[in-house]
Amino acid sequence: MGALRKPFDGVKNIVCFNWHFYLFSIGLILLLFLLDHFLKEFNIAINCLIILITTSTASSIIVSFYIYDLSGLYKFYWLNDLYVASNSKIVCINAGFDETSILLNQKFAGTSMIVCDFYDPLKHTEISIKRARKVYIPSNTSLKISTSVLPFQDSYADNIFLIFSAHEIRKDSERNKFFSELKRVLKSEGKIILTEHLRDVPNFLAFNIGFFHFFTKLTWYKTFKMAGFTVVNERKFTPFVTNFTLVKNGSES
Repeated sequence: MGALRKPFDGVKNIVCFNWHFYLFSIGLILLLFLLDHFLKEFNIAINCLIILITTSTASSIIVSFYIYDLSGLYKFYWLNDLYVASNSKIVCINAGFDETSILLNQKFAGTSMIVCDFYDPLKHTEISIKRARKVYIPSNTSLKISTSVLPFQDSYADNIFLIFSAHEIRKDSERNKFFSELKRVLKSEGKIILTEHLRDVPNFLAFNIGFFHFFTKLTWYKTFKMAGFTVVNERKFTPFVTNFTLVKNGSES
C-alpha cells in the first residue's frame, strides 16, 4: 500500500503546481532586501517583513511535507474503521488530478471501483489543476463526468470518495447541485468520505493567504444540509486536514 508514492512526492507537487506563489515570495523578499539598502530609516520594519514572508513561505513547504509525505495520509490507515464489503460499488471522484484511486483500489481489493473526473476548464479555472494535468496525464480509464448530472442510476454506490477534490467547485450553486446528485446515486445505507483542508486557524498559520482557497466548516455544513446529508463522523487527520463521513438524512443508524 502506498508504494506508488515516492519520498517527497507530496511537497514536490505542491511546489510544482503552485510555483507562482513561491516565485512571488522570493521576488518580494529580494525587493525588500534592496529597499533595506536604500531606506535605512525603515530598516526594522523591512527586516520584520522579510522575516514574516520567509517564515510564512517556509512553513507552507514544511507543513505540506508533513501532511503529504510524512503523516501517512496516503496509506489510508484512517479508513480502517470504515466497513466496505467486498462486493461494494465505489465511486472515486477527482477534480482532474488523481492521486488516490489506485491506492484506494488496493486498500479495498475486490470491490468494484469507478474513477470519475469532473474537471471542466471553463468552470474550474485554478491554475494548479491545469499544471497538474500537464505533468500527470489523466488516465484513459477515468470517466469524464459533469457536476450537474452524474451518469449513474439512483442508489448505485455503496461508497463515494471525494479526497481534496470537492473544494475545486467554487460556486455554491454548482456545489449544491453536485451534492444533490451524490445523494441521488448513493445507496440508502451508503457513505460519502470527504477529505478537505478547512479555512481555519491551523491552515492560515500553515498556508497564509493560501487558506482562502479552502472553505470554512460552516460552508461545508451548509452544502451538506442543502443536499440532505448528515455528518456522522468528523475527524481531524493532522491539525490541517478534516475528514467528514456523510450519510443520507434518516440513515444515521
